[in-house]
Amino acid sequence: MTSGDVTTQGPGSSPGGQAQQWSPVRNPTRRPLLRTALTIGVAASVFLVCLLILLGILGERLTTQTLVTSALMAIIPVLVIVPTFLWLDRYEAEPVRYIVFAFLWGALVAVVGAFFLNTFGLKLLVESRWTDPLETGAVYLAPVTEETLKGLGILLIYLLRRREFDGIIDGIVYAGLIGAGFAFSENILYLGQAYNEYGSEGLTSTFLVRGLMGPFGHPLFTSFTGIGIGIAVTARRPAVRVLAILVGWVCAMLLHGLWNLSALAGMDGFFAAYVTYQVPLFLAFIGFLFWLRRREGRLIGRYLSPYADAGWLTHAEVAMLSNLRLRRAARSWARQTGGRVAKQSMDAFQDSASDLALLRSRLVHGTAEDGASEREMVLLESITAHRRDFIGSPVT
Repeated sequence: MTSGDVTTQGPGSSPGGQAQQWSPVRNPTRRPLLRTALTIGVAASVFLVCLLILLGILGERLTTQTLVTSALMAIIPVLVIVPTFLWLDRYEAEPVRYIVFAFLWGALVAVVGAFFLNTFGLKLLVESRWTDPLETGAVYLAPVTEETLKGLGILLIYLLRRREFDGIIDGIVYAGLIGAGFAFSENILYLGQAYNEYGSEGLTSTFLVRGLMGPFGHPLFTSFTGIGIGIAVTARRPAVRVLAILVGWVCAMLLHGLWNLSALAGMDGFFAAYVTYQVPLFLAFIGFLFWLRRREGRLIGRYLSPYADAGWLTHAEVAMLSNLRLRRAARSWARQTGGRVAKQSMDAFQDSASDLALLRSRLVHGTAEDGASEREMVLLESITAHRRDFIGSPVT
């Protein structure tokens, strides 16, 4: 398929007219399985090592009771942040393994790496007799190390799993989950230290600032890196891609530094900064998320319409797929009429169609990855097969 035309050949043929076999059977060779096993093994090993190091860091500073109490309080903001970013990812949900990877990267790898880099940097500042090393570390050092390490997790998904990265929304989702994981682990340490130094009053005040007033801090900062990488996905020129990533990363560091600076300005300075720019920025970000979700629905409708014209879908199905309310109604209908299997088929139909629309967008704009045309045919056949499960016949 070219970027200007929609494939109209059947499943047994290719755009060039040569017969091509497509099969739902998994690749029987061991090489892909071995590669997958190695990838999972390496990632699990890295996460495990970082977990042990993090437990050692926390165990050295906190008693078991304080650690458990801090962890229970630190998980409360996570129960709000994670569903918020998953809500954004409703049209074309990311694979669960990448969602888990993103959260664990933030909670383990980025936190452990930032701890050692920040500690080393602070030591250098102290040894060089730098004026106000703690303030310098908080305002200048920590934002650089933390936003770099968090952003590296998004960049890895973008580089290694390009097919699962469709644009700005994906960048924000991965960034938000990484930020949520980072904030969770960091909050355990800060809450525990506040309790050790100031008792219940310190624990409560720290939770108020970090858990209630600024729970979206780390996710919001890192989201700018995610936006930059998301723009890079849709950019044609390499220079634009690099520039977008760099600008997003710099914005993340600047916002992080401003937040830390306001925290050092005393309660009056913090509340003034919180009201004048932090709350408006957060509200603007929420509005931006709503706009992005509506925009994605319109894009799905636009790029699926040619497939309806070619007979792969009906225009009623395209209307359903581009509206979240109608998608929920379709899943409910499938469950009521065909039970669990029909509901699962409807889920897969909707997911495949969303993936197809975003792939079509990249094909049209000339930014699709290698093998995009082949993946297009696989998705079209998946849509046809899953429709057959909950309807009983293909489109005619």
